Amino acid sequence: MSSAARREQIIATAVRVFAESGIEGTSVEELAANAGVSKPLIYEHFGSKEGLYAVVVDREMRALLEMISSTLEAGRPRVRAERAALAFLTYIETRSDGFRLLVRNSPVGGQSGSFATLLSEVAAQVEHIFIEELGTRGFDGEMAPMYASMLVGMVALTGQWWLDARSFTREEVAAHIVNLAWNGLSGLEAQPRLSFEGRMKNER
Repeated sequence: MSSAARREQIIATAVRVFAESGIEGTSVEELAANAGVSKPLIYEHFGSKEGLYAVVVDREMRALLEMISSTLEAGRPRVRAERAALAFLTYIETRSDGFRLLVRNSPVGGQSGSFATLLSEVAAQVEHIFIEELGTRGFDGEMAPMYASMLVGMVALTGQWWLDARSFTREEVAAHIVNLAWNGLSGLEAQPRLSFEGRMKNER
């Protein structure tokens, strides 16, 4: 196995182990044993357990940001909100260990830590959805960051619940999140669905 492939193997293993035990509950010996490598090899590639953890967290944060940012290029505001929520839930479903690791690093609702920072970055990306929509409704666009943070927090906390519950599909969860965010409690749709443009291609 090449050095690059070995590095990727260590990172993939570390995501799972750190998600299960956290950085404090994980030893270099455990990481090496699970990855099928020697301890010196981990030190050679990452310098320390903390160095490996930092690489894993950074990679997961970038993966989530890229999945969300790729959905926001075009479409009506509601469609973009649907796509952003669906992308977040898709990340949770396809990279569950990564999400658990990020949440363990900084619980949803926390005010510090890399996950709290990540949520702030995601909120900054979706602000323009609210700037446009608030403007058309005659509201002050300066409220957009607040509304963006509300939406992102709602998706993150709901996603944390859904990760264990899994009693609904990600499309159903996304539809209900946007239903509440878009319509409010007084205007909830009885059976919300994602608008056609906002669905995943395989759902059309």
